[in-house]
Amino acid sequence: MRATRGGVKAAGRQRAAGPSTLPTMIEWSEMHLSVRDAMRRFCKAEVEPKIRAIEHEDEPPYEVLRKLVATFGIADMARARFAAQIARHKARAAAPPEERGAPREHREGKPREGAALEMAMQMIPIIELSRYSPGMVTALGVSMGLTARAIMAKGTTTQKERWALDLLTLDKIGAWAITEPGSGSDAFGAMKSTARRDGDGYVLNGTKTFITNGPYADTIVFICKLDEGGDPKLRKVLTFVLDGGEKTEGLVQSKPLRKLGLHGSPTGELFLDDVRVGKEHLLGETEEVTRSGTRDAKDTFTAERTAVAAMALGLVEECQRLAIDYAKTRVQFGRPIGDFQLIQLKLAKMEVARMNIQNLVFRQIEMAGAGRTMNLAEASACKLYCAQAAMDVCNETVQLFGGNGYMAEYRVEQLFRDARVLQIYGGTDEIQVSQIARSLLSP
Repeated sequence: MRATRGGVKAAGRQRAAGPSTLPTMIEWSEMHLSVRDAMRRFCKAEVEPKIRAIEHEDEPPYEVLRKLVATFGIADMARARFAAQIARHKARAAAPPEERGAPREHREGKPREGAALEMAMQMIPIIELSRYSPGMVTALGVSMGLTARAIMAKGTTTQKERWALDLLTLDKIGAWAITEPGSGSDAFGAMKSTARRDGDGYVLNGTKTFITNGPYADTIVFICKLDEGGDPKLRKVLTFVLDGGEKTEGLVQSKPLRKLGLHGSPTGELFLDDVRVGKEHLLGETEEVTRSGTRDAKDTFTAERTAVAAMALGLVEECQRLAIDYAKTRVQFGRPIGDFQLIQLKLAKMEVARMNIQNLVFRQIEMAGAGRTMNLAEASACKLYCAQAAMDVCNETVQLFGGNGYMAEYRVEQLFRDARVLQIYGGTDEIQVSQIARSLLSP
């Protein structure tokens, strides 16, 4: 097999993109493996020594993450991409209306040279970092991914320049605030946070909870409903961008909440009490643009859910590696426990899960090369399987280790705790099932 231009090794001839004509990725290319090895060296040198402090001493992960961004040139690449995109937007805005067309980055279904390689290069760091701390992946992804993506998708050029670039380079930490106390999976139907028109601006009120990076966020994307009377369930969904810390009067960011796992991802609450903001904080600076707020949030959920595949792969690969080593060296009844068939069954099931999750990762890379992304139902199916498979593998690894697996000194205890949240955040397993079924049953 030879590597394709996008860095993907494919079988057969690469044809035009289409539902049944995607190039088939069967293994990592040499370029991918080179990046993977570099990332493994970084994690061994920079992440592993910090794990105990992050896991048990509440040390924020941002110093390590900024070092990661700097080491691999991620910030420099983000600046270059940002400058190119802003230049395109300004050129388009200056062109006559009949010549503007659709923004290039929103054209779905058109292959883009290097897109597959770009997607792979985004996923490999997620996979490798998840071997040590899925929480750090979440902190990084919410800041550079969810929060920045929301601003880049619907923000004005001025808003992007003011807030998005610093998020894309991790110079500032971002939080995406949608979940509220009592809302659970019914994020929009039960949403109580409001925006009330006040002259040329707005007054914001509400409480958000389980907000990744909330305690330390410099920039917050705040999702609420426009309070203009009528049935709250039918109100417009608006999105605002707020400055964190003491820059926004009436905004309080809680201390990090205590939680079962994902300690590498600080989680907190946000309290807004009569926070006054100008129209420049309204994403897109027009309520008409944000009529699609629910759809935009669903697009964000889609991106979040598909990213679970890479996190799950890292968790599964690391648990499998630890389990194999333990099965070879742990002796019971005069034999390595790997000689016993029940232990072999556990290892075999781990390999099945690893192969399936890796194939879902490869599928996403293929789709990126074809100019496509998963729809919400596909993303839900991807997350449902990967989250359950990762949890099963981590659970069986703890069981294989026996009493040792229950001890914090053995890393499988942490990986087990971290894996549990994959079945909860970004929509619970039950929500994924509902989304998949509705898609299947719809006309």
